[in-house]
Amino acid sequence: MSILDSLAPTTIPPGDEALRAQVRDFLARALPDVPAHVRARSWNGANAAFSRELAKAGWLGMTLPAEYGGGGRSAFARYVLVEELLSAGAPVALHWVADRQSGPQILKYGTEAQKRFYLPRICRGEAFFCIGMSEPNAGSDLAGVRTRAAPNEAGFLLNGQKIWTTNAHHCQYMIALVRTSGEAADRHKGLSQVIVDLSLPGITIRPITDLSGDTHFCEVFFDNVQLATDALVGHEGQGWEQVTAELAFERSGPERLFSSIVLFDEWLAWVRTPQGRTESAVRLAGGVFTELAPLRAMSVAVQEKLTRGESPVIEAALVKELGTTLEQFIPAAIADDLHGRDTAGVPAELLQTLNYVTEVAPSFSLRGGTRDILRGMIARGLGLR
Repeated sequence: MSILDSLAPTTIPPGDEALRAQVRDFLARALPDVPAHVRARSWNGANAAFSRELAKAGWLGMTLPAEYGGGGRSAFARYVLVEELLSAGAPVALHWVADRQSGPQILKYGTEAQKRFYLPRICRGEAFFCIGMSEPNAGSDLAGVRTRAAPNEAGFLLNGQKIWTTNAHHCQYMIALVRTSGEAADRHKGLSQVIVDLSLPGITIRPITDLSGDTHFCEVFFDNVQLATDALVGHEGQGWEQVTAELAFERSGPERLFSSIVLFDEWLAWVRTPQGRTESAVRLAGGVFTELAPLRAMSVAVQEKLTRGESPVIEAALVKELGTTLEQFIPAAIADDLHGRDTAGVPAELLQTLNYVTEVAPSFSLRGGTRDILRGMIARGLGLR
């Protein structure tokens, strides 16, 4: 059976779909009158108070078992929540990684002590995680990891560097892919995952300013950082298998479709007015919808696989690559539409939102795996290489 055959159309169960109205009511109260250019920063919006309000509502760690403080709900319930958060442009940056993948990763591979310690804190909005994967001089070659956690009597001595680590400067913890044995030439062998307390001595975090002026990407340096034995997640040497499973959570959700959605909605609202409506704009809107609808259906189908405990790595890569392409198309196409008109008649808020999304859009095809790497994975999954 091919990848495409495995993504059978799936419907979100009614009980999970019913959550949508509750989330919309919550967001209407929590985010009144926030301008579009601020809401467009949803991915990068760091607001601890908002994250903790979500936790109070029971909407962090929704898929984690109740015994660890979670909601015990399906991936579909979280899908509905995330779809509404991103559509509204809610600030999700702080809890994002912990809720989406670090918590499920610890649940799947962690020790009982790790589950008891970290998962309740994630569910309360008290523990924010970042991902330590990419490294300098490795490009998109994740298997070329050189950061080393050398086993010693106290646990592991960590040395090396990570880059493009989103929101490391706002987080308490990192799950890092490191080398515990062998050399970079050994590729997948000798890799492990460790939880790093970012307050430990020897850690330096340097934010990287992007074109928009945001500082969500970071460099993280480790200089003789002593980790305890219980920092290891799962089994030593099985980090590649674990991180590959983790990426299925990162690549498949609505966040891979909706990075430009606040801009699109703002533009669409104007196109629906007599001043903004043109034949070409209506065609553009229809074109975006005809791409977005099947992509969302594919994304929901991946969630079905996740609810069954599967690890749909190739399917998630396909959703991410196609979704990123659409996300980057939207600001470029809207810019062509608006700048083909008399911009004096275009709402200033719409132009400000467009400027921000245009500046940040190049990062869409970096985070979660670059386009070339994903296309190689997809080609192998389709039997084309």
